[in-house]
Amino acid sequence: MQITKDTVVTLQYKVSDANGKLMEQSKDPMVYLHGGYDNTLPKIEAALEGKEAGFQTTVALAPEDAFGVRDESLVRTIPKAEFPPGVKVGGQLQGTLDDGQPHIVPSQGRCVARAALFIPGGAPT
Repeated sequence: MQITKDTVVTLQYKVSDANGKLMEQSKDPMVYLHGGYDNTLPKIEAALEGKEAGFQTTVALAPEDAFGVRDESLVRTIPKAEFPPGVKVGGQLQGTLDDGQPHIVPSQGRCVARAALFIPGGAPT
C-alpha cells in the first residue's frame, strides 16, 4: 500500500545532529494521518509520499524545515532559588508569561548550575 493522502502512517525515527550524534530515538512507533494535516513536519511527509510499507530514508532538516532558528533573545537564566526542590533538566516547568498568562514549558534546559537554570527559548536545543 502506498502512502498517500488520508493514509495512517506508523514509523520509527531517529534524530541526529549535523555531526551524526544521536539526539533522540522513538521508543514507540509514531502514528500520524498523512496528507497535509500538520501531524508531522511537511518535509517528512514529502519524503514519505508515494512510498510503500518498509521504506527507509534519511531526511535532512534545516531549522526552517522543523521548529525554526534558535532565538537567543528567548533564552532565560532563572535563579535556582525561584524553583521548587528537585528541578531537573528534561522536566516540565509551570509559570507565567510576561503578560501574566499561565504557561507550561517542557524543560529543554541545558544545565542546572549551582545558582541558576539556563532555559533556551524558541527552537529546541
